[in-house]
Amino acid sequence: MKRTLFLVLCVVLAALFAGLGVWQVERLHWKTALIANVEARLSAQPIPAPRFADWTPDDAYTRVTVRGVFLHDRETAVQAVTELGPGWWIITPLRTDAGIVLINRGFVPQDRKHAADRANALPLGSVEVQGLLRANEPGGAFLRSNAPAEDRWYSRDIQAIAHARNLSGPVAPYFIDADATPNPGGYPVGGLTIVRFHNSHFIYAVTWFSLCLLCLVATGLFLRRQPSA
Repeated sequence: MKRTLFLVLCVVLAALFAGLGVWQVERLHWKTALIANVEARLSAQPIPAPRFADWTPDDAYTRVTVRGVFLHDRETAVQAVTELGPGWWIITPLRTDAGIVLINRGFVPQDRKHAADRANALPLGSVEVQGLLRANEPGGAFLRSNAPAEDRWYSRDIQAIAHARNLSGPVAPYFIDADATPNPGGYPVGGLTIVRFHNSHFIYAVTWFSLCLLCLVATGLFLRRQPSA
């Protein structure tokens, strides 16, 4: 009975590990295609920002342009850690013909959090923004929840920011990370978006298939050692 249970266990584990290996191969193909698509978007010429109803998360990291007027009195500072050090992302609503689009104008250091500290860096009138489409970041960051009532923000939560800033009219379901075009006065600093995808699916696949092979080898060795009838 024990020998039978051992054989059954080895076969079940081998099948399980093989299935996990196949799944990781499928994930590898998906991730490789995703990276290729994003790299193609990053190198393409900017296009007009999509209509709000046409947006899907698959459009993320597309280079776009949008024109409108900044509402500087409704901006939001979101905590950020960048290659320039700790500070804030400055999220400013842009009123367009279609509605409001939140623009991450870029990074400012700790002492430039408030608009009054950047009075010479507040473009007025109609402006054109170029940047990358980004998907919503609801809730907050790891172990840090946004606290709108206390004006503490750790992620770019479109709906929560729009509600906290009393933005009227349609609000885009995406936001835009502005590119590195210099702002008056030097701040905010745009173009700091890091596009990086973790891709360890090949290693995971090799691991699962190796465990499957070990189970099959153990099964074969066990059967060879059994006394013949």
